Amino acid sequence: MSVDASAPVIKNEDSPRGFAFALVAYLLWGFLPIYMKAVAHISPAEVIAHRILWSLPIAGLVLIALGRTQDIRLALRSPRMLAMASLTAALITINWGTYVWAIGAGHSLDAALGYFINPLFSIFLGAVVLKERLRPLQIAAIALAALAVVVLALDSGGVPWISITLTVSWGLYALFRKTLPLGPNQGFFLEVLILSVPALFYVLYLEIGGSGHLYRTGWADTALLLGCGLITAVPLMIYANGAKLLKLSTIGIMQYIAPTMIFLIAVFVFKEELGTARMVAFPLIWAGLFLYTWSMLRGSRAQ
Repeated sequence: MSVDASAPVIKNEDSPRGFAFALVAYLLWGFLPIYMKAVAHISPAEVIAHRILWSLPIAGLVLIALGRTQDIRLALRSPRMLAMASLTAALITINWGTYVWAIGAGHSLDAALGYFINPLFSIFLGAVVLKERLRPLQIAAIALAALAVVVLALDSGGVPWISITLTVSWGLYALFRKTLPLGPNQGFFLEVLILSVPALFYVLYLEIGGSGHLYRTGWADTALLLGCGLITAVPLMIYANGAKLLKLSTIGIMQYIAPTMIFLIAVFVFKEELGTARMVAFPLIWAGLFLYTWSMLRGSRAQ
């Protein structure tokens, strides 16, 4: 692949505009549990189907406005690209489904824990899959995260599957998403386009069978389900545009905003009980994240 010498050089520096975009996106993700709690009486599968369906027109309008629809036409002609997009679409569906179920079932703390662990799992994936060399502080951070999982497993008598599923699905999604040669907006549109066919059939099945919540159970449910497209597509696209204008180290620190908000909402709004095991596990994860952040900042200064 040749490099266009006339292409603008992307500077590795922060911009106020990029910081504002990323901050808005993370705040929207942080408040997402409140929205998900409002649709907790609707099955997670139906909520996910509506998240997919109503994200599609929003993502499509964004691509039209950006003049990037040609990228989608090219992607649809590439079997390899369609296969990779199908894989990432499946992973993001698992992540969304687990998250929606967790919030509705009163496991918001487990969801927060999963997203706190995620950066450390991404480091682990980089070492195992991409053969990236780990720094000593990164190894210590991963060890602390693993210890936190062990503490929770011993306390509950089983693997904390909600946290692990969220961590693994999002980590693998981010890893495989890098192999998809499409911009973030185009990639998101292609994913929801692929998922829209089964989602549409599922919604029609529910509505015809009389068990759906669109137009049948009042205007509140209708508005919430239609709004699923906004709360799914808008933060993701705002974040994608902000990330291009920020240093990787800045994004690495800001990614703690959303799980911190989920944690606070779970404890102070949803009144979920921390318990002894979580009071041990969360500080272990936070200590690991501190080591990870410190290592990242030191590496950034060295470069």
